[in-house]
Amino acid sequence: MKKLVGPLRRALIYGLISYSGLVLINNSELDLSNMWIAYLPMFIGVYVVTQWLDKKFGG
Repeated sequence: MKKLVGPLRRALIYGLISYSGLVLINNSELDLSNMWIAYLPMFIGVYVVTQWLDKKFGG
């Protein structure tokens, strides 16, 4: 059970933050020809924040 807690915690953190980021970007009325210009930095930031939060709360 203890081996399962870490991956579940990371997945939950990543899911919540990435969903919030997608909602924020999609509701910002950006009119870009390619939305990956906004999505890629957001997902990189989400990954960095997820790692930081996981280390902070995980151990």
